Amino acid sequence: MCGRYTITVSLEELMLRYMIGAVSVPYHRPKYNVAPGQMVLAVVNDGEQNRLGELKWGLIPPWADSPKVGNMMLNARAETAAAKPAFLTPLRRKRCLIPADGFYEWKKEAGGKTKQPMRIVRKDRSIFSMAGLYETWKAADGTTINSCTIMTTAPNSLMAPIHDRMPVILRPEDEPFWLDRSVQEPSALERLLRPYASEELEAYPVTSSVGSVRYDEPDCIEPITLTATDPDENEQLGLW
Repeated sequence: MCGRYTITVSLEELMLRYMIGAVSVPYHRPKYNVAPGQMVLAVVNDGEQNRLGELKWGLIPPWADSPKVGNMMLNARAETAAAKPAFLTPLRRKRCLIPADGFYEWKKEAGGKTKQPMRIVRKDRSIFSMAGLYETWKAADGTTINSCTIMTTAPNSLMAPIHDRMPVILRPEDEPFWLDRSVQEPSALERLLRPYASEELEAYPVTSSVGSVRYDEPDCIEPITLTATDPDENEQLGLW
C-alpha cells in the first residue's frame, strides 16, 4: 500500500511543475510525513487547464453512510479498481494527480520482528505524480467532503524487498492522458498502471519517528546509517 509520503517543495514550485496559473489553497508548507485522513494537495483538469486544490486522503463514495468509510479506502489496487463500485466511476471520470517528492514504506528486518522505514525518491529528487482518484460525498446536513485515494500496483525490483505494493507513479508525459476527462474506458488506462522504472528510483533508511502521524519534521527525510549485514542488500536498496 501507500500510507505515507512527502511533499517538501514550495507552492511556487508546484505551480510551475503543473503549469497552474492561480490557486485557491490558503497556505502550503513543506510536509515531511503526509498521513491518511489529512488534507492533501491534488491536481485535476477542468477540461481547459490544470487546477491545484486540497482533497481528504481516504476516498468516500457518494453512497457511503458515513465518512469513516474513507479510512478503508486509502489505496485502490490498479488490477481490480475497475471491478470495485467505489472506484469504477472515479476511474472513468474523476482522476487526479497527487504530487510528491518521496514516499515511505516499512521493510521487515531479519526475523520479521521489526520494520525499518525507508524513503523512496527519484534519483534526481524531482517532483513526481502518483495516480489518484477523487470523489465528492455529501452528508444529510449538506456537509461536503472532497476526498481521494492513491492507486497502487505491483512492486518493481527496487521495491520488492521492501514491500509487495507501490504507488502508481506516472511518467510526466502520461499525466495529461490520466487527467483527460474524455478518456473514460478503464482499458485505455491500463498501460499507465505499471510499476515505475526501478532504475530511476532509490531507497534509503530514515528515522523511526515517521511512524507517528503527529511527527512532521525535516529530519523525517534525513538518511540514517544502518549496520550493514548483507552487502548485496545494501547495494540493491541504493545505500552504496
